[in-house]
Amino acid sequence: MKNSLLSTVWSVMRKELRDISRDRRTLALALLLGPLLYPLIIIGTGSIAEKRAKTELDRTLVIPIEGRERAPNLVAFLATQGIEAKAAPKDLDAAIARQDEDVGLHIDEDFAADWRAGKPAVVEIVADSTRRNAEIPLARVRAALDGYREQMGALRLLARGIDPSVTRAVNVGSRDVASEQAKKGQVLSILLPYLLILSSFLGGAYLILDATAGERERQSLEPLLATPASRGGIVSGKIAAACALGLLSLLLTLLSFKLSAQLATTARMLDVSFPAIAKMLVVLVPMVLIGTSLLTFLAAASKSMKEAQSHMTWLMLLPMIPSILLMANPIKSQAWQFAVPFLAQNQLLLKIVRGELIDARTWLVYFGASFGLALLLWFAAVRRYHQERLAIAG
Repeated sequence: MKNSLLSTVWSVMRKELRDISRDRRTLALALLLGPLLYPLIIIGTGSIAEKRAKTELDRTLVIPIEGRERAPNLVAFLATQGIEAKAAPKDLDAAIARQDEDVGLHIDEDFAADWRAGKPAVVEIVADSTRRNAEIPLARVRAALDGYREQMGALRLLARGIDPSVTRAVNVGSRDVASEQAKKGQVLSILLPYLLILSSFLGGAYLILDATAGERERQSLEPLLATPASRGGIVSGKIAAACALGLLSLLLTLLSFKLSAQLATTARMLDVSFPAIAKMLVVLVPMVLIGTSLLTFLAAASKSMKEAQSHMTWLMLLPMIPSILLMANPIKSQAWQFAVPFLAQNQLLLKIVRGELIDARTWLVYFGASFGLALLLWFAAVRRYHQERLAIAG
């Protein structure tokens, strides 16, 4: 009985793989889309962000300043920090809102009088905090003004014979305990988990949709179900074929990441060692089984390929949920998270990218929950194939 079941699984698996191999265009799309596209997105995005930050930090920043004649010393100090002043437009706020300018300064009309009286002189930074392209210019201007304020405050105290250090009751320092791998992985913490989870979750979609809804539409499912082979063996063979294709595509994607990162100037952003690649593959194997079993369950009840493909719209959104939730509400890693689909993979991939150690308890919780869900979905798919109406095309 056991040999018969394995024989059925192997026969169906070979049949499905042979069928998809005849459609070379579909096979190439299934295997090469992720390996070619995803590394370009990750490496390209990191390279663009790095080049932009370097350019913004190195270039001379020219900003409009309202009332620059009221604070010539401040304007001269800003020039030493690579920030040059220019005449402000009539309506500086409107110019910032129209994105004509990234950031500007408004020097208060009473600046000179307050300065001579030893009072705090008012300088306003004008910017739109919702515009990401203004982040670096805004940070540069704010840092320069903070430096000017500290320097002038110290000079005022020295002029009065007071040690400036008396105003600093506490010297606050910082010690960053983040590892170099964690810093390198910060840029990739949003895109990388989503793309890898999506690649594994839907890696076998091309084959399984054709092997389920496609066969039903072509009316070739009835002869298969009429054979003495068990329904469990038939379903398992289809799932095994799709998993084999999905795992091959996933492996090619991970190796493509490794090669791309080594060739790109941004290679330091990603840990591409073979141990890291192997860990990512181990993390994503259960997701291949979950995605393939779920697609089998959904597509088996579809009367046509078009109906089955309609599920892809919402299935592609599922891996996005953890990334969106973590962006809106960052949370600390806890044991229960590694039992939640998509969130578990997201957290584990982040740990690998950050170079953190994953303990045995975490692996146990993850594999137990993931393979348990995959088994449940496989059982549901098998039960669905026991419905005789599946052999009838719509």
